[in-house]
Amino acid sequence: MAVIGGCMCGAVRYQVDAEPVTAFVCHCRACQYVSGGAGVNVLIVPRDSVRLTRGELRTYWSVSDSGAQVGRRFCEVCGTPILSDLESQPDLLVVKAGSLDDPSGFKPTANLWTDRAQPFHRMDADIPSFPQGPGGAGETA
Repeated sequence: MAVIGGCMCGAVRYQVDAEPVTAFVCHCRACQYVSGGAGVNVLIVPRDSVRLTRGELRTYWSVSDSGAQVGRRFCEVCGTPILSDLESQPDLLVVKAGSLDDPSGFKPTANLWTDRAQPFHRMDADIPSFPQGPGGAGETA
């Protein structure tokens, strides 16, 4: 089953041809910048299952809490966050759930980096929450 999505202005379109490896909400400070204050809802998918069908993405690289590079990819026309590259996991891509054509099916399995969440953001109490990333360290999405 393919998942399709794109940016707000329509300049970028993509397709994912695999089931997500996992899905979560990242509350790290970098994701707060991307979202405008809350956590970011993400799907982790195999890199080779994603293809751009229209447009180009621009990438902003930054250093994660683990010291690894994270490339946040977005539409260079409207700025919509679309994907992230994780230096330590080159076989995977992060897909921002808000860029899906139908994000209503997004089902996160955990809240990560909750020690950095803002007090005004309410987390889903029905899923596990972890103060940091997997294993207590890692990258932000």
